[in-house]
Amino acid sequence: MKQWYTPAPWTTKECEIDLRPGGIFRTVLASPEGEQSEYVCAYLEVIEHERLVWTSALLPGFRPSTRQGEVPPFTAVISFEAHGAGTKYSARAIHGSEATAGKHRDLGFYDGWGAVTDQLIALVTKR
Repeated sequence: MKQWYTPAPWTTKECEIDLRPGGIFRTVLASPEGEQSEYVCAYLEVIEHERLVWTSALLPGFRPSTRQGEVPPFTAVISFEAHGAGTKYSARAIHGSEATAGKHRDLGFYDGWGAVTDQLIALVTKR
């Protein structure tokens, strides 16, 4: 995750994963200038080789998050399925309202997730 999860030139400085429902998904992202942002989420669903679902609206143990910040809360649904000799990767973001989806979009969310997908592909094809 540290090698591809954050759109360059930002980096993932820390990553903590407890891959089970209620488990933590925590990242610390850093800009080239040293600015840092921490995100703490909870996994809602973990189906091996099929799907990961996490949300920033909850903390580990399904506790409500009180985080206030620029990035609105959302739920991520990442799906995997066999596709020829590879894997089809799908990412979906669910927001509480059109307004929060718009704010996330305006922050560059879609371009950012596209960039990290490209970074993941580059990392995997290098091996």
